[in-house]
Amino acid sequence: MTERERFIKALKREPIEGHCPTFEMMFFLTLEALGRIHPFQKSLDRWDQMTQKERRLHIEYDAETYIMTAEKYQHSAIFIEFGFKQMSEYDKILRLLETVREKTGDRYFLMLEGDPTFAMPDGENMMSFTERMYEDETGLKKEAEERLARRLEIAEVLSKRGLVDGFMMASDYCFNVNPFFSPAMFETFIAPYLSRAICAYRDMGFYSIKHTDGNVMPILDQIVDCQPDALHSLDPQAGVSLSEVKRLYGDRVALCGNVNCGLLQTGTEEEVVSDVRRSLREGMNGFGYIFCTSNCVYTGMPLERYELMHRIWREEGSY
Repeated sequence: MTERERFIKALKREPIEGHCPTFEMMFFLTLEALGRIHPFQKSLDRWDQMTQKERRLHIEYDAETYIMTAEKYQHSAIFIEFGFKQMSEYDKILRLLETVREKTGDRYFLMLEGDPTFAMPDGENMMSFTERMYEDETGLKKEAEERLARRLEIAEVLSKRGLVDGFMMASDYCFNVNPFFSPAMFETFIAPYLSRAICAYRDMGFYSIKHTDGNVMPILDQIVDCQPDALHSLDPQAGVSLSEVKRLYGDRVALCGNVNCGLLQTGTEEEVVSDVRRSLREGMNGFGYIFCTSNCVYTGMPLERYELMHRIWREEGSY
């Protein structure tokens, strides 16, 4: 069984023999782990000025970095963080996907960012976005339709090339205390477009993993009703319980994550070991689980903590 096949079985909540699949939405410690700059931390702003040789070298470097990370940590999936919202950005992303596929074949589940829905706005735009929800419902819905149409246009092109297995739906909706969107606002401005995107992706043969950290519980029923194949990241720092989500929705959706990033950053080694074992125990029960952190392996997280987490998974994360 390839890692890609193992990952898809988990998304389908089917029994797996051997190790529980693992991946990270983003693994930013490549400089320390591999001696290579992470692709997302390299700027391709000058892409249009590069010669074809320079472009090829950039693409080769980035593809090899993604592949080396997956090989070193036995990841079942590779997420290419370079989401693109316009067809004008198509060339460099397509070439990166082609290169990863050429070098790995069908060994890994390959995915892009593909969420058309509004994310929780940053502090600079929060007030204006909130005003629009109350005062410009028609305009905001029109924008949501346009965002959805652009994403589906890109997905149609990708579906003809066979390069991508699925999409990470990466718009964040929640603070640690509560969602930014009330359930009523979520039902109006988010859920219809999320549901239509996931349905369209499925019709094209793609899988969808819905990511949002924070306290997702007040809107989780609506998210599950949109029928993603999996939920990510089940944030324990926001009080989200893996075992409770599994009890409520484990027969409808696969689950990813829940290893506490805060403990990986600042907890004791004993706390980290205990939390990793808890996540494996709660998640692997009944299958339909993909092991990973509760967010990503971000810049500043001690590499030795991730490698401790990985070692426990390697030794204890098998069915």
